[in-house]
Amino acid sequence: MEITETRISIVERPNSRLRAYASVTFDNSFVVRDIRIIEGKKGLFVAMPSKKLQKQCPRCGFKNPITYRFCGSCGSALNPLPPQRLPLSRQHRDVAHPINTQFREYLEKKILEEYEKVKNSSQK
Repeated sequence: MEITETRISIVERPNSRLRAYASVTFDNSFVVRDIRIIEGKKGLFVAMPSKKLQKQCPRCGFKNPITYRFCGSCGSALNPLPPQRLPLSRQHRDVAHPINTQFREYLEKKILEEYEKVKNSSQK
């Protein structure tokens, strides 16, 4: 599988580790959007698109994040999973992700290369 296009949207938010969003097209046939470029303790890394895990309110059926204590729609008490028992990484699930390390490294390299090009051209 070949990356045929990478689009970068720089994000400028004070006090945020988010640096940009990327959209990647594979084989001119399939696109993955909302890939995040984040500044970590060891430098930039790529985070795949994810969604926040939710569960339905037993009373009204409204979907609430799994850590909510009360329904955001009807106010009913919920049985949340305590945040201290559920790390932030377990509150989200990747929508799309590489299956092996080799492809993940290829994807990250291409995205970060394009990010550096866009960042450098916008600073000129």
